[in-house]
Amino acid sequence: MRMPDYRRIRYPGVSIFFTVCLEEDGSNLLIREIDALRCAFRSTMVERPFLIDAIVVLPDHLHTVWTLPLGDSDYSTRWAVIKSRFTQALPPVHDKRPSQIKRSDAGIWQRQYWEHRIKDVADFVLHKDYCLTDPVRHGLVKRPEEWQHSSIHRDIDRLRQGFLAAG
Repeated sequence: MRMPDYRRIRYPGVSIFFTVCLEEDGSNLLIREIDALRCAFRSTMVERPFLIDAIVVLPDHLHTVWTLPLGDSDYSTRWAVIKSRFTQALPPVHDKRPSQIKRSDAGIWQRQYWEHRIKDVADFVLHKDYCLTDPVRHGLVKRPEEWQHSSIHRDIDRLRQGFLAAG
């Protein structure tokens, strides 16, 4: 049986919107193990720098906008490392399917993720807003700032600091 050939277009130094999902719909693993996820991101960013322009972590998936360094288009390795570090920080999963065992797949993450290259400023704002408002769409909170696992808090702090510095 021939496997699908997933081709990713490489654009160095651009901003990209991602949706990355857990294998198990309805799981709360990402927020239950948020510290392990943060550690996986931090460690990866030290080794392979990139900017997180926006991020929201929901129970079973996350959305994020990254900007890669100029001359660098290797987001797939970054995702592989983040997923691997997060998985390694968890207790092992014992009830794996034979296909997962064959691929050495821990059964935590969906193998594929969705990415969208940001085209312009309006597209950037649209996808950043999507990240920040997704908890509201899922009925988890009434207002984006009520969701704890979102970069909206970082953005609010930066705005406050800017106002304080200007005043």
